[in-house]
Amino acid sequence: MTAFNASTSKVAVLMGGRSAEREISLMSGQGVLNALQSEGVNAIGFDPAQHSIAQLKEQKFTHAFIALHGRHGEDGTVQGALELMGIPYTGSGVMASAIAMDKQMTKRVWRAEGLSTPASVWLPPHKQTPESINAIPHELGLPLIVKPPHEGSSIGISKVSTPAQLEPAIALATRYDADVLCEMFIEGDEVTCPVLGHGEDAVALPVVKIVAPQGAYDYQNKYFTDAVSYHCPSGLPVQEEQAIQALTLAAYKALGCRGWARADVMIRASDRQPYLLEMNTSPGMTSHSLVPMSALAAGISYTQLCLRILSQAGLDSRAGVEAS
Repeated sequence: MTAFNASTSKVAVLMGGRSAEREISLMSGQGVLNALQSEGVNAIGFDPAQHSIAQLKEQKFTHAFIALHGRHGEDGTVQGALELMGIPYTGSGVMASAIAMDKQMTKRVWRAEGLSTPASVWLPPHKQTPESINAIPHELGLPLIVKPPHEGSSIGISKVSTPAQLEPAIALATRYDADVLCEMFIEGDEVTCPVLGHGEDAVALPVVKIVAPQGAYDYQNKYFTDAVSYHCPSGLPVQEEQAIQALTLAAYKALGCRGWARADVMIRASDRQPYLLEMNTSPGMTSHSLVPMSALAAGISYTQLCLRILSQAGLDSRAGVEAS
């Protein structure tokens, strides 16, 4: 496997794609591309929606920086193609990517490991009946969250405060996914925590606290407004931040992640118990993104972050061996 060398490697920055997060991926990819090129890396943007992925091999790319978000980019499919072509890539491998992209499977793993995550009800198509839907508030209480389990960037997510809102929320989620995940709402602080590295060398970066208007940390506020305020340092008590970092590291390792990722966490106001929501294995790298913000608080610039992530590009066949 070819070790990354800034002067000899040819890097494809994979961006765009066909998922509902295409627009954000293009923004992330352009940022990464500019950063790598500024350091003399032979990096070229590559959109799998416009070019066959097989061209990566034909054009002799040695590495891939995955800046794709959502399906066909963050779910193990592109990772599998790169494995077959023998092109080392950034981020988690096929299995960890596939599991983390499926919020229901992620919860199953975390629960098996004894890690805290909100109670939930999974509704595959055959269970999306009036009887099953009407039973959900009794099981999870109100308010609750309804989301498509295979999407990110808060796409298709609704907060349901009354039983009458439940059916429209499920209808919205099914526009993006055949399955629906209903989740207990955790009232409290919203935070996120990135991780860099592999195995025992993985480290959690500083926690970022997110404060959104009326708690609406949605797609629009995430990427296209300045209405959300981010706090890094988080301002949380030291022991609380350390507990969130430890929980995030445990969650990262339980899923088999490598390279980098970012966990989203809610801290319940009543007892300050942190709850894992999801793990993003190809986090955003836009001007509003949280991994670069956290890295900067740890003394790592955006460009340094991109180079560090790229330097750990690898293949599943080399998992457990020092990334090259």
